Amino acid sequence: MKKTKTSRYDVAEHLRTPEEMAAYLEACLEESNGDATFVAKALGDIARAKGMTQVAREAGLSRESLYKALSGERTPGFDTILKVTHALGIKLHATALHT
Repeated sequence: MKKTKTSRYDVAEHLRTPEEMAAYLEACLEESNGDATFVAKALGDIARAKGMTQVAREAGLSRESLYKALSGERTPGFDTILKVTHALGIKLHATALHT
């Protein structure tokens, strides 16, 4: 029997346009259930797609601290989230919940 060869899926390889990046973040926000590290990881995926060095520079952060903040292992400060979303060209917005 032949072995099936698999490779690791990296969503960052499939986020090519600002619209795809925004849609991905929107989906992750909806699925996060309030898990800030999940959202931070999604921002990390988008930052890798755009280029971590460029995003770090535009956000005014070191590349290393950006990787740590968006690793999904910790919850970054809201100021970091705002800097990163601005550097990514993504605008956060609020809508009322309909319960």
